[in-house]
Formats: sequence, structure tokens, C-alpha cells
Amino acid sequence: MAQTIFQHWFVDFEFPDEEGNPYKSSGGEMVESELGLIPKGWEVGTISDMGKVIGGATPLKKNECFYSKNDIPWITPKDLSQNKNRYISHGSVDISEEGFNHSSIKMLPEGSILFTSRAPIGYIAIAKNKVTTNQGFKSIVPDIKQGFGSEFIYCWLKDNLRAIVNRASGSTFKEISGSEMKQIKAIVPDMRVLTSFRIKVFNFFRVIEVKETENAVLENIRDTLLPKLMSGEIRVPTEKTVG
Repeated sequence: MAQTIFQHWFVDFEFPDEEGNPYKSSGGEMVESELGLIPKGWEVGTISDMGKVIGGATPLKKNECFYSKNDIPWITPKDLSQNKNRYISHGSVDISEEGFNHSSIKMLPEGSILFTSRAPIGYIAIAKNKVTTNQGFKSIVPDIKQGFGSEFIYCWLKDNLRAIVNRASGSTFKEISGSEMKQIKAIVPDMRVLTSFRIKVFNFFRVIEVKETENAVLENIRDTLLPKLMSGEIRVPTEKTVG
């Protein structure tokens, strides 16, 4: 539903005008731009206008003390290939404080959009908490002050994935560099519409986040109980006792 609303508002330009009517079909003024006709008051910018593009890194693998089981979350493209959830809090391996301090890794705040830039390009997830990533990401930290939230950027990346892939290069495997990512053109809506969009879709995203958390709890209970059921440590009554 959020993606459909995004298309309707930011591709078809049928966002509600100040009277609540669909902008373009109600005669809203459109102006020429390098990306075609856009609503008056909107601009053409780049991804960098939405937020800060940040790459990741990998601590030296030979230093085992740089890695940990329960420390600083560190996400790789493989984690997103195995975890299809929209939100992510941890990968399969964490890094230690020492690993963080001895590498060029940067901490990404909660709400950052994690976007795989190679092998393959286009896995997307939203950070549930502070995380780090390896070099297979070009993540975006939303510029909240300019009205850009996680929801908008997530939908924008989904809608513009083909354009991003087309900017990728490489002989062994395709990769979109940080400099190329920052230069990708984007229509920059006015803050009123951005704020309205976030209010409109906020609950959709929160419901998904809650349900994914509930599913994780249920999966953990299943994984704990199933071996005990299989071994006979726990038995399920087959007949109901009548008292």
C-alpha cells in the first residue's frame, strides 16, 4: 500500500493539494525540468539531497578479536539475502569495539536505509537500531530536517532500482560506487507533501516492524521446543483427561 501511494503521489503527481484534491488531475501547475514535468515548487536534485550516502567496511578477518557474537551489529549482503524482512537489527556476526576502532567502519543510526551496492545490487532494509555494514553497501541516512524519512527513501529506492543498476559498472560483478550513487538524479518534493506522506504510511511500516518482531519470537520458541519434542524430553498429551 505504501509503494502504491508513493507511485500515486511522487510519480503520477496526484498527491493531495491544499484543498485535498489530486494535484495533477485537478489542474495543479506543472513546470519543465531536466526530469520532465514536475509540480511547481518542487526541484530536481540528487540522492544526496535526501540524506547522507555512507559506505561500509570490513575489519581484518585474520584478527579474530575484531569479531564477536553479541556486540556491534555488522550487516553483510548475505544477511539480507537470508533475511527478507524489511527491518534488520543484527547480522550473523557482530564486530567488537576493537574491530570498530581499527577500521574505517561508520556507525549508522536507527532508521538508516541499508542498500546493497554489489553482489547483488538492490537488497534493501531499514536499520532497527544502530548498525554497521561491510563494503557491499551504500546506505542512506535520511535528512529528517528536510522532511525525508526512512519510509520515503525506502519506497524511492524500490521505485528507482533500475536507474541505479544502470549506473553500475565492473567486469567481474556490477557495483554502484558511492560517487555514482550520490549523483543519481531525484525529484525533490516540497516538505509539506513529504510530511503528509510520512504520516500517511507510518502505520503501515510500524505494523510490518511489529509483525516481523513477533515472527522472530515465534521462530525462536519453535527452534527451542522442536528438538525437545523430537527427543522426547517434552511430550504432548494425545488424549484429553475427562475429570
